[in-house]
Amino acid sequence: MNFTRWSARLPGTQRRAAARTDHPVTPDRLGEGAVPAARAEQLTDEAVHVPAVDELPVREVLDRVPALVALVHGTDHRLAYVNAAYVTAFGVRDPGAPAREALPELDEIGLLPLLDQVLRSGKARTVKSRKAPDGHSYTFTCTPVTEGDTGGVLVFATDVTDHAEAAERLRASERRQRETAVTLQRSLLPQVLEEPDDLRIAATYQPGGTEAAVGGDWYDVITLGGGRTALVIGDVMGRGVRAAAVMGQLRTAVRAYARLDLPPHEILQLLDGLAAEIDANQIATCVYAIHDPNEGRLVYASAGHLPILVRDESGAVLRADEPTGPPLGTGGWMHASGSIPLGPGSTAVLYTDGLVERRDEDLDEGIASLERALSGATGTPQVVCDRLVRSAGVTADHDDDVAVLVLQHPARTGPDSDLFRNAALELLGGMEAAPRARAFASGVLTSWRFPAELHDLGVLAASELVANSLQHGTPPMRLRLRRTDRRLIIEVTDGDDHLPRRRRAEPGDESGRGIAIVATIASNWGSRRTPGGGKAVWCEFVLPKG
Repeated sequence: MNFTRWSARLPGTQRRAAARTDHPVTPDRLGEGAVPAARAEQLTDEAVHVPAVDELPVREVLDRVPALVALVHGTDHRLAYVNAAYVTAFGVRDPGAPAREALPELDEIGLLPLLDQVLRSGKARTVKSRKAPDGHSYTFTCTPVTEGDTGGVLVFATDVTDHAEAAERLRASERRQRETAVTLQRSLLPQVLEEPDDLRIAATYQPGGTEAAVGGDWYDVITLGGGRTALVIGDVMGRGVRAAAVMGQLRTAVRAYARLDLPPHEILQLLDGLAAEIDANQIATCVYAIHDPNEGRLVYASAGHLPILVRDESGAVLRADEPTGPPLGTGGWMHASGSIPLGPGSTAVLYTDGLVERRDEDLDEGIASLERALSGATGTPQVVCDRLVRSAGVTADHDDDVAVLVLQHPARTGPDSDLFRNAALELLGGMEAAPRARAFASGVLTSWRFPAELHDLGVLAASELVANSLQHGTPPMRLRLRRTDRRLIIEVTDGDDHLPRRRRAEPGDESGRGIAIVATIASNWGSRRTPGGGKAVWCEFVLPKG
C-alpha cells in the first residue's frame, strides 16, 4: 500500500500552508519589536529553504512519534501501518490482516466497535485511560482518514500510565478515608437496639454513595423503666468525620439526659445548649419522643426535624406537624412538647431528610410519597423499614445519608393478651388507704398467678410506695400494677412534684427506709415528674423465665 497517499493528520496538530510569494508581509504589518523573516536574506546571499509539512516524509515522522500509532482501512479495518512505538509495545504486526487478527490488543480492550463508529460517522472519538494487555494505560484517539473512495481510521494512543496510577492512588486514599468515616459513624450508632416490652422496633442506616462524604445521621432507643421508652432520631448538618464526631457526642448526651426522665421539650432544651458548646458552627435537627403504654400516645418534641408519621390499625396515616422548634445549636428558643396517638396496631416512622428530600422535588412531595408508602406497608418493623427505603429509591449510590426508625405497638390477642395486663386503684387518702392498697395488690397478683415469692415482694413494694406517697405526697393518688411478658411494674402517682431519693436511715430514724427497701428488693426503680404536675414513683421486677 502506498502510505504517502493517505495524508494523515495527527490529533492535536494542524497543517501549515507553505509560504506564498504572492502575499508578501509588508513592514507596516509587522508588530512592534518583531523580527522580519527575510533577515536571513540580508545576512546571506542564499535564501534558506524551510520545508512545508506536506513535504515531510510522513512515515519517518510517525516512526519518531513516542505515542502508539496504527492505521487501518476498510470496513474490516485491515492493518495498513503501525509505527515503531507500537511495535515496541505489542510486537511486530503483519499488514493486510483484519484488526481483530492483526491487533488483538485493541479487540481485548473493546476498541473495535469504536473504529466502526468512527468509520460510519466520519467524526473523531476519544477513549480515556484504557488498560492494555502490556499493563500500561492509554488514551486512544481514533480519527477518520480518507483517500478517494477508501476510508480508514488512524489510531493514536498516548501512554497515560503515570496519570492513571496517580488517579487510582487518589481514589484508593479517598476510599480508605470514607471507610474510616463510615466505620466511625456506624460505631457511634447503637450496635443492638434495646427491646422494650410493649414495642417492636427496627432501624436502618444507609450511608451516602461513594461520591458523598459520610454525614451525621443517628437514631437510638432508650428504655426508661416503668414500661416507658424514649425514641430519638437526629441529623447533624454537614458531612465528614467532624459531623460524625458531633453526632456521637449528641447521642451520648441524649442517653445521659434521658436517665433524668424529663419531658421531651426539656431534653431538647438541654441539648440545644450543649450543641452550641460542642461546636458553635454546627447545628443539628432532632426528634425526641417518649412512649408510655398506659397512655397510648407518643409524646414528642422536635428541633427542626421532619414530622413523625403514624399509621393506625385501619391504615390511615397521621402526620405530627406541630410543635416544631429551630434546630439544636441555634439557642434562644423554648421548645414545646406535643403528642400523637399510638395505640395497639399502630406503626410510627421516624426518619432523616435523606429518605424524602430530592433536588428536583419539593420536600412536601417527598413526605407525601412516604405517607403513601407507609399506608400500604405491613409486616414486621424490619419489613416495613426495608419497604420504605426501597419505595424512596434509596440505593448504594444515594447522594445523602438515610436513617429510618420504625416502631410498632402490637395489638395482642389470644394467649399473648394474658401476658400484658393492667390494674389500677384510686387512693382517696386516710389511714385506710394503705391496707386497701395491700389487699388490692395481693388480689391482682394472685389472679395473675405469680409465684408466691414474687407475689409477696410485689405486695411489699406496693405497700412501701403507697406509704411514701401518703406521707410525702398530696391527692390525687393512684396505684397502678402492670405486667408484661418480661416484668411486673408497680407505680404510684400523686399530686406533689417533690421527687424521693434513696438515703441511709439512722438507727433512731422513724422514716426514710421505704425507698431503700424498694430499691433493695426490686430489679429497678425510679421517679419522674408528670406533665400535669405531681410525680410518679415506680419499681419493677423481672419475671422468671418460663
